[in-house]
Amino acid sequence: MTVGPGVRIGTVRADAESDASVIARSRDEPEAFAALFDRHADSVHRYAARRLGGEAADDLVAETFTTAFQQRHRYDPARGAGADARPWLFGIATNLVGRHRRAEARRFKAMARVPALADHDEPLADRTADRVAARAVRRELAAALAALPARHRDVLLLVAWGDLGYEEAAQALGIPVGTVRSRLHRARTKLREALGGSNPTALREASDHE
Repeated sequence: MTVGPGVRIGTVRADAESDASVIARSRDEPEAFAALFDRHADSVHRYAARRLGGEAADDLVAETFTTAFQQRHRYDPARGAGADARPWLFGIATNLVGRHRRAEARRFKAMARVPALADHDEPLADRTADRVAARAVRRELAAALAALPARHRDVLLLVAWGDLGYEEAAQALGIPVGTVRSRLHRARTKLREALGGSNPTALREASDHE
């Protein structure tokens, strides 16, 4: 796999090696960086695809790991990143998503306008209450996400779609944990209002119907 111009990474050793150790070793052995891609590319792609769509996600993942490879000498586990590189990688991906704010907003607005399927559009066996509810939630969530301030949406989606904890989200965005909690609370409040008081954790469930 190629992560940048003229740089190709191949098979690496020590699958049990920590992310931090892999990054440190890759400074002298660039091919070692392949382990990081193998471990985390799928989760970064899922996160990016939910935010920007599958086609854009392919490019964003490639750019995320190219950027990470180029910046690997600056990775410092002592500054809160720790042995797990996910917050670092998701932080890079989120910064790159920031270059596509308009595309992301258009995507969520388009999802919010998708009408529910008419009865004749799918087999009777598939027309369950759960499916109908899921589509409705998805539309309402998409509209609410489009309306959120970008800084609140980033925190919310890192936690909901990136599966990061509060401290990990803080590391990813380079902000205090208290700021993560505050932004997450505000985002969840907005979503709860948009869903008529429903639990905003439905965000995870709705994302499964992408």
